[in-house]
Amino acid sequence: MQPSRAAAASRARDILATAPADMPVAIAWRHPHAGEGSVCAAGADDDLLAAAWQALRDGPPDRQSGACVQRALRGDVRIAVASGTGGEPAPLHVSWSRLAADSLLTAIDALATEGDISALRRSERLQQALYEIADLAGSSLEMHEVLARIHAVVGGLTTAENFYIVSYDDLGETLRFLYFADERDPWTADPEQLLHVSDLPNSLTIALLRAGVPMMGSSAQLRALHDVKEGDVRHGPESADWLGVPLRRDGRVCGAIVVQSYDVPQRYSQEDRALLEFVAQHILTALDRKQAHAELERRVDSRTLELQEANIGLQAQIAERGRAERLQRALYRISELSVAAGSIERFYADVHGIVGELLYAANFYIAMLSPDGQRLEFPYSVDERDAPRRPRARANGLTEYVIESGVPLLARRENIEKLEASGRLQSRGTHAQSWLGVPLHRDGRTVGAIAVQSYAEQIGFAPSDQTLLTFVAHHIDIALERKRAQEALKAAHTELEFRVDARTRELEEANRELRAQIGERVRAQQRLVHQARHDPLTGLPNRVQLLERLNTALASSESRQEPFAVLFLDLDRFKLVNDSAGHTAGDAMLVEIAQRISALLGPQDMAARLGGDEFAVVLGGVDDPGDADAMAAALLETLSRPMWVAGRELYPSASIGIALSHPGADAGGLLRDADAAMYRAKACGRDRSERFDEAMRAEATRLLDLEADLRRAILQDAFEPYFQPIVRLADGVVIGHEALLRWRHELHGLLPPSEFIGVGEDTGLIEQVDWLMYRKVIGMMASRYPTGYVSINVSPRHFRAGDFAERLLQLVDDAGADATRLRIEITEVALLDDAPRALRMLNTLRERGVLAMLDDFGTGFSALSYLHRFPIRALKIDQSFVQGLGSDLHAESLALVRAILALAGTLGIDAVAEGIETQAQRDMLGELGCQYGQGYLYGRPAPP
Repeated sequence: MQPSRAAAASRARDILATAPADMPVAIAWRHPHAGEGSVCAAGADDDLLAAAWQALRDGPPDRQSGACVQRALRGDVRIAVASGTGGEPAPLHVSWSRLAADSLLTAIDALATEGDISALRRSERLQQALYEIADLAGSSLEMHEVLARIHAVVGGLTTAENFYIVSYDDLGETLRFLYFADERDPWTADPEQLLHVSDLPNSLTIALLRAGVPMMGSSAQLRALHDVKEGDVRHGPESADWLGVPLRRDGRVCGAIVVQSYDVPQRYSQEDRALLEFVAQHILTALDRKQAHAELERRVDSRTLELQEANIGLQAQIAERGRAERLQRALYRISELSVAAGSIERFYADVHGIVGELLYAANFYIAMLSPDGQRLEFPYSVDERDAPRRPRARANGLTEYVIESGVPLLARRENIEKLEASGRLQSRGTHAQSWLGVPLHRDGRTVGAIAVQSYAEQIGFAPSDQTLLTFVAHHIDIALERKRAQEALKAAHTELEFRVDARTRELEEANRELRAQIGERVRAQQRLVHQARHDPLTGLPNRVQLLERLNTALASSESRQEPFAVLFLDLDRFKLVNDSAGHTAGDAMLVEIAQRISALLGPQDMAARLGGDEFAVVLGGVDDPGDADAMAAALLETLSRPMWVAGRELYPSASIGIALSHPGADAGGLLRDADAAMYRAKACGRDRSERFDEAMRAEATRLLDLEADLRRAILQDAFEPYFQPIVRLADGVVIGHEALLRWRHELHGLLPPSEFIGVGEDTGLIEQVDWLMYRKVIGMMASRYPTGYVSINVSPRHFRAGDFAERLLQLVDDAGADATRLRIEITEVALLDDAPRALRMLNTLRERGVLAMLDDFGTGFSALSYLHRFPIRALKIDQSFVQGLGSDLHAESLALVRAILALAGTLGIDAVAEGIETQAQRDMLGELGCQYGQGYLYGRPAPP
């Protein structure tokens, strides 16, 4: 519920009353829901009000007016305060004007918040009413008792002292009054009496049933509006306000619900009408279910289950007092642990033991987000069935569900399966029969979670366990923070001692150098030679010495046939270590890595640091490529062992490329080949090795040639738009087209984007290609081709440029095209890279009529937050889900499509199904309520 114009004006007048004495002031505002308005002080003239309106519309103030203008903006809400000074504005007037603008902005936001709270409370009452109606449908009460209870439920939502329900047969034009309650009308309804519409002439109820639309107003107004004669006393007293809504089954009117007031005119609002209309259909459903024996049986079973659960709850309450005492002792022990000496691992184990005394915790783990928030780490994990949990990328598991929502989750197997079916999460490991997780917070944000789970059906968790674990988690948060501070202090002391020792050694060395000045020059020369050929940080040979060794090995290989191999090693995510722990920690990690590599080398081998986090290893005497693979595996294994650096436990990994010596090879070429193989290893998932082969060389050559061809094609403007129609599924009418990119290659002919989009994205050339495409499409729109709207695909790279929206709109203006016919198709990545910038661009485009469509929906994050925040006009359901309809994946695809359509309907946005190829797919989408679609069934992409 949004603030009204009157409420905003009232708040503005309250603020105006605080203005300094004799200060002429005009306040103007604009709100997307409260509209525009203004208020003025007694001494304010029209020029002052005009200055406020001018500032509100982003125009410069009229200097002749002499007004001091202050503005406050938030989103679409704008406030302007203009004060007349007659000269240089006084500091008091300027300060008050600024404060008044900010205060009115805050007041209007508070009104919106109050409206939201009121709407939420009304929604809660409505939800409770629906629950009660559903329970009545499955109760053992007689029908007249059920209807009386429904009357009471409706009375809790709106004024309903006078209330009746009627059923209607539109074919036979007969009706029954199932329920009738009235303060003034003495007539008694007989639910078994069948009446014909002719028995009730001049009845507003008959008019409502025949019109099939809600009717609201006084009896006199409704009779005049629906041509119902007056003066028929058989239909009861005149109503000051009358509200009736039809009941529909399968699109046909089957009855009506009516409430009326005899004493208060206009008692019922449009909100009451919408609410009663919504509740009416649930009442109809409840009545239908009441008459179904099968549903009655289900409700009996459900009620039995509820009683069983209630019995379990009563039994749990018996042990509640003892649990409270144990909880108090547990919190005291956790507080002691946070200040006790010992490792963080010991602390986690002790916390597990304490939690196990409070509830079932045979399967217990602590999960923490990595510093960048992209990975999930498990500092402690104990499980009866699964192996110890290893760090992994953030996904959509139960743990991530708790972390992202920031609230506890208590779920049994059936609840988890429902969440999985809706696509909101995916279980990992052995399926738990009962799962309980609560979030861990730090500085007001969620940083991890504590979870317990049970694999046995007879062991479950109750809401009391959730409350207990949530309470314990809060104290664990405090204890963890205290423990981390101790660990950090300990690491700082260790680092200080290390530096003191190092400095002491440096002073001792300097003293020895002073006593040995005779040998200083010789040692200096030796250090210079060593520094020229070694890495100063790790002490390993550098690139210069490595190339010398490779050239020597190549010469030896040609004369004596001694093959060798080159391993190019690059650490994975090393930048994250520098960014999170600092460069000092990164240097310490590089030193440890160098030591681990050196420990594996034989007398014929050599390791070198090439720079940054790159190392190279030369293996001598490699007759079998498998020996190089085995060495790479040994390196990966030794590097993966955890290490403590600067008080942190790190788990390094690396990607390794292998190049084998061959006749005609040179040192630079071998390093380049090993580097290319290393990048292949990174592309295949990291923490692995790959051997260079001719396929890699051919792929690199192909990509270079394709990049050169792409640059020439941009200069020659060799790109063409193809259009695929977007239709309304109900009748096949074309409502728009999607413009698709094609490259007319000089040798290979017409190429689809899949052939070159990867190179274009990697080199940044795709932006130039897109602008050539946009200019052509917008030029065709200016000539009214094609029909309907035209959508263009926008790469996320465009959203990183601050002027994309203005540049696109300038193309539209230069071509003289209608901006409202243009739509952009974006992916979820474009919204999540820089959300504020994306929102600003989308709002700029929307103001000119250019709407946004979310492409490939369902294949990415599919989060509700950005659908709520961003002005999205339509969702495009990914073709993989559409093609799954009628296939082996029918059930999963059907559930996903139904969920996406329900989400779109709830948010009031369109849904377009992509990739429709068969009539069967089209029919299923129509039955699911999808309105629009595109695919080969309706037309392939074609040139203009």
